[in-house]
Amino acid sequence: MSRGQAILLGLAVLGLGGGGYVLFRAGGLEGFGPGIAASSLLMLIVLGWTASYLVRVVSGRMTYMDQRRTYRAAYDAFTDAELLRRFEGLSPEEQARLLEEVGQQPTP
Repeated sequence: MSRGQAILLGLAVLGLGGGGYVLFRAGGLEGFGPGIAASSLLMLIVLGWTASYLVRVVSGRMTYMDQRRTYRAAYDAFTDAELLRRFEGLSPEEQARLLEEVGQQPTP
């Protein structure tokens, strides 16, 4: 969920609370009835919204985490390609010496 969508959802929740109050008042419920009912409905919506946020946090399905995975995969692919390009630019003797230093090739 983007920041803009979160703001719109917050405004919608605020509008639902106000709309609920107006509907209860128009329905003839006076005094504390409409206020308590509208507040209760708004509280349930906010609790549901918070619960869905916590589920996304625990499951790792948040926008920031998805972006970070995407950027990390792109960075790893670029780095691997760059290292391979540089390795292929070395002479065969330098390649063999480097592989021996990092332990990828047994010493003959």
